[in-house]
Amino acid sequence: MTSRFTGMLFCVIVFANSSMMMDNDLQAQKYKYPQTRKVDQTDDYFGTKVKDEYRWLEDDVRESKEVAAWVEAENKVTDTYLSQIPARKKIEEELTELWNYEKFSSPFKVGERYYFYKNNGLQNQSVLYQMDSLDGEPKLLIDPNTWSKDGTIALSGTSFSDDGRYLAYGIQDAGSDWRTWRIMEIATGELLPDKLEWLKFTSTEWTPDSKGFFYGRFAKPEEGEAFQSLNLNHKLYYHRVGTPQSDDVLVFEQPDHPKWGFGPTVTDDGRFLIITVWKGTSDKYRIYVKDLSEPYAFPVELISHFEDEYEFIGNDGHLFYFKTDLNAPNKRIIVIDIRKPSPENFREILAEGPEPIQGVGFLNNMLVVRTLKDAISVVKMYTPDGRFIREASFPGIGTASGFGGKRSDTETFYSFASFVTPPSIYHYDMITGESKLFRRSQIKFDSDQYELKQVFYKSKDGTRIPMFITHRKGLKLDGTNPTLLYAYGGFNISLTPYFSISRAQWLKMGGVFCVANLRGGGEYGEAWRQGGMIHKKQNVFDDFIGAAQWLIDNKYTSSKKLAIQGGSNGGLLVGACMAQRPELFGACLPAVGVMDMLRFHKFTAGRYWVDEYGSSDDEEQFKTLYAYSPYHNLKPGTEYPATMVTTADTDDRVVPGHSFKFAARLQECHKGDNPVLIRIETKAGHGSGKPTSKVIEEISDMWAFLVRELEMD
Repeated sequence: MTSRFTGMLFCVIVFANSSMMMDNDLQAQKYKYPQTRKVDQTDDYFGTKVKDEYRWLEDDVRESKEVAAWVEAENKVTDTYLSQIPARKKIEEELTELWNYEKFSSPFKVGERYYFYKNNGLQNQSVLYQMDSLDGEPKLLIDPNTWSKDGTIALSGTSFSDDGRYLAYGIQDAGSDWRTWRIMEIATGELLPDKLEWLKFTSTEWTPDSKGFFYGRFAKPEEGEAFQSLNLNHKLYYHRVGTPQSDDVLVFEQPDHPKWGFGPTVTDDGRFLIITVWKGTSDKYRIYVKDLSEPYAFPVELISHFEDEYEFIGNDGHLFYFKTDLNAPNKRIIVIDIRKPSPENFREILAEGPEPIQGVGFLNNMLVVRTLKDAISVVKMYTPDGRFIREASFPGIGTASGFGGKRSDTETFYSFASFVTPPSIYHYDMITGESKLFRRSQIKFDSDQYELKQVFYKSKDGTRIPMFITHRKGLKLDGTNPTLLYAYGGFNISLTPYFSISRAQWLKMGGVFCVANLRGGGEYGEAWRQGGMIHKKQNVFDDFIGAAQWLIDNKYTSSKKLAIQGGSNGGLLVGACMAQRPELFGACLPAVGVMDMLRFHKFTAGRYWVDEYGSSDDEEQFKTLYAYSPYHNLKPGTEYPATMVTTADTDDRVVPGHSFKFAARLQECHKGDNPVLIRIETKAGHGSGKPTSKVIEEISDMWAFLVRELEMD
């Protein structure tokens, strides 16, 4: 059972507040939902009148007693439902046992020391350790589990000074995007008095003298607005160690452009500060360069538009290496001489290829280029002038992550995993190209019992879409297998084979797990991404529906045995698809989803997504958004699939009002006996920093929900 709100569980719920009285029309139904108050709210969008009768559910649950009462009422209905599933307790016990193994991150080197994260098994937060050598004794550096009793305060972001003396680190409370940064002297473990507040969407970049760092932050929000108000007027500052934040030096701002944000990068040689200017999530950046050797130098504009991607890789003096999609949807690598930066002087180092470039780093004076081939990792090394050296080899279909470090490093680490292969960490010698196993997870999961395959299917318009399918060996294709279909489809995010303990539990329970690589992601480059943006967003939903239909047609499952799942933009995906094809699915799990496409840009970070979705402030884009917005496309009298919406009260990325309004409207429109529930976590946010105990609890609730609704044995 969940621990979000305490109190008795009732089969019939009665409230003193008149707005929470039981809906008499639902008395005959199997599940009794609270009646949610409606308001007389109608908005006019270019002559189209749009009702928004649940507008009041947008209010902050921490500030509104009425919203808090609604949340408690809905959670009681959900808790009552979950308490009646006999398998719920067993699922949690098995998942807890499966989760209880040592987990390690890939090590990374700073100065003469190595650092890594470790979780003993069921610790709520991973712990940061240091070692003097790879075979040395680990020493505890930071244990965030000591910061709170319930594990809801997390370590989120670290930045080491070049001399290895200081560690700046971010503290995340209750899953919020806001961070507070502190500074530790590593040798003594002393916590310095420095305290930086109201940081969000920023890295911290030390100057080569290790006396301070650059960072970005917003102004302190008005009282009660921290989790709702728009994030505007981002500014870049320099903080000197040992001084109060009030003394920090303003380095860069653009007051005429309050929607712009700024990311700092200091070159490895310490000579330049790169300021990457962003205004959304499109990866299209302006670039400024500040010469740090000149105390009074102003930042000079290098790229003056948001038309193309320019991701800084490294530099040789005034020669700057960038990954760009300029005239190259699959990306290429170019060099810009910042003394003569006009495009006709750009020099190509690595031409665009058939496989989209995902990332590039400099190690051992080599370009390490990570690409995807049908959503599977490929890593190749090149000289700085673009000559091929070698390709790293991996043990099968999977995802290789890591290969971090500085240009002078002769070693690095990477992790390799797949849907059925727990992560293994490898030490990679950049000189010889030799990989050696460094650590392997010891988990009670027999991967030999399962198989992973990749298939391709046709979407509605004939586009070829890849999909990974994982299941127990010997699966009978008779249409009776409980199947979980997951996807994202947006923001240039690529879904590659990865290991998840929750998915491993699902496989052990006899389920089939599928991941579809929809348009909108980055699996096939910029063209693939743009094929699922703004006016083409319906392609993403068609791709997902096509995956479901393919699984049914090929006898993996049937509609009543098929569940769909997605979070954030993936929550929008699930909400839109269940609104468009409710008969196609047996169960739906939309998590922290963007459900009101007409108002998402009015809250916190929502304005950044206009590049991806468009805006209801534009007439043509409004028509597109209104046509698929999940909240607005639920139809009264429709039998919807069994649904459990999940969200959290401290989600200041996709504010919980999205899920609140969608769930209220779903319960109003739904006709039938399928449960349509909402599960609302407290002291949690969009997902990052969530303690292990809450994660296990939430997954157990979801899998129990599917066990009942898909009629699993």
